[in-house]
Amino acid sequence: MAIFQQMTAYRQQKIPFLFAIDFEGKEPFIYPLNEIDASQILYAVKSTTNAKSEPVKKTVFFRKNPVSSKTYSDGFEKVIYHINRGDSYLLNLTFPSLIDTNLSLREIFYLADAPYKLLVKNRFVCFSPESFVQIRDGKIFSYPMKGTIDADLGNAEETLLNDKKELAEHHTIVDLIRNDLSQVADNVQVNKFRYVEKISTNGKSLLQTSSEISGDLLTDDFGLIFKKLLPAGSISGAPKQKTVEIIKTVEATNRGFYTGVFGVFDGKTLDSAVMIRFVSQKDKQLFYHSGGGIVSHSNIKKEYAELVDKIYLPVDSRTGRDAILPLTIIKGD
Repeated sequence: MAIFQQMTAYRQQKIPFLFAIDFEGKEPFIYPLNEIDASQILYAVKSTTNAKSEPVKKTVFFRKNPVSSKTYSDGFEKVIYHINRGDSYLLNLTFPSLIDTNLSLREIFYLADAPYKLLVKNRFVCFSPESFVQIRDGKIFSYPMKGTIDADLGNAEETLLNDKKELAEHHTIVDLIRNDLSQVADNVQVNKFRYVEKISTNGKSLLQTSSEISGDLLTDDFGLIFKKLLPAGSISGAPKQKTVEIIKTVEATNRGFYTGVFGVFDGKTLDSAVMIRFVSQKDKQLFYHSGGGIVSHSNIKKEYAELVDKIYLPVDSRTGRDAILPLTIIKGD
């Protein structure tokens, strides 16, 4: 893709830039930061942003209408078929679900509390908690996120950490990311394994597990690095190439920018995210994209519940009280 060459060129010239690469690699984009029109694209990669404060003062209506259990079941059974054949041993199955809300994509961008946010006008908004890779001082870091549970359940953290399915899934992704990083780095190692983070949502709180993996870069060629690492292992599966082929046959539509990656190079360091927690717009309708990892002993009811749980808005606790309360949540059938 031409974007890889452009990333390398901007890196060599130390030109700060924003980039986004969709899951299928069909419509990536890259812009120098000083050329971005904030009326069309807003980004926030931690403290690096072109967004200015825009308080949203309204009572929010948010209804999620999850993809039907029948549609999910059909996809799930196809995935299990391929897993039983040995074609894949972990596949991240996702679906778009229609949502009804009185918020615009832009308002969602400003209300969402997440370290990585991206808005493309009339296309999509992403508010991701998951880092893809960070590159700084000759090292590369990755933080795969895999494993989710309702934080309000009794002994939620202990239950999550002791769940054999979640543990196996996390091990698989960590091994996959280690192998991916080994293509571009030496001395790849797991610095922290399966630590727990809490995410507050408009409906409930979730606990998620992540790990930190790092290595010493063999090259500073950004284009080459991303070409070798994409798509992100945490939202595809293992083995990656065959699993991506299965995803394209099982899921009803292309993912587009959902589960792609985006990030910012500030002239010295690069920080990027996996594009999860994602709302797309089509014909004035909004769709929330979600899913989870499937392995041989996955429970279909739990996997479907996880897909539904991940349809949420991460409300900024610092401003939410003034901006949007009282919050109305109506869950679809």
